[in-house]
Amino acid sequence: MLALNFKPFPEFVTENLSFRQLVPEDAKELFQLRSDEKVNRFLIRNPSRTIEEVDAFINKINRAIKNDESIYWGITLKTDNKLIGTICLWNIQPENYRAEIGYELNPDYWGKGIMKEAIPKIIAYAFETMELHSIEADLDPGNSQSVILLEKNGFIKEGHFRESTYFNGKFSDKVVYSLINSKDEK
Repeated sequence: MLALNFKPFPEFVTENLSFRQLVPEDAKELFQLRSDEKVNRFLIRNPSRTIEEVDAFINKINRAIKNDESIYWGITLKTDNKLIGTICLWNIQPENYRAEIGYELNPDYWGKGIMKEAIPKIIAYAFETMELHSIEADLDPGNSQSVILLEKNGFIKEGHFRESTYFNGKFSDKVVYSLINSKDEK
């Protein structure tokens, strides 16, 4: 079975980005992100309503990291420590060597290649350091930008589940994409 250890917290730097653990000082930017209608459009969650909600979320995320249950990075530009997005590996199934990837980005940074740069770094961490066999992405089929991003990173559509999710009084579809660790492929 997969052994998880997120200590010390794995921080990264790429050409333009830094990946770090969330801190209480991120609450304002994270609130903007989690309360934004455009960001939440394709997500199954209620928008954040208060900074206190976001403070509790940061504490919850950092507890999960401390307990080796999930890993969640704040994304900043390398030249500025201001949070512009997040990316995570969660719903980790140690017995299956599998995790789900999730990400969100401030709309002011959409179309600038941020996630195009971020996702490969997290995939490399998942496969090389965590030694996962596969990564899953569950998303709304209408989220065409995310579909394109995943496919450019080698994810393959595994299935389309019609009206499989009930949220806010309505049913919606879900598509599942996955990526297999190339060193594990036969």
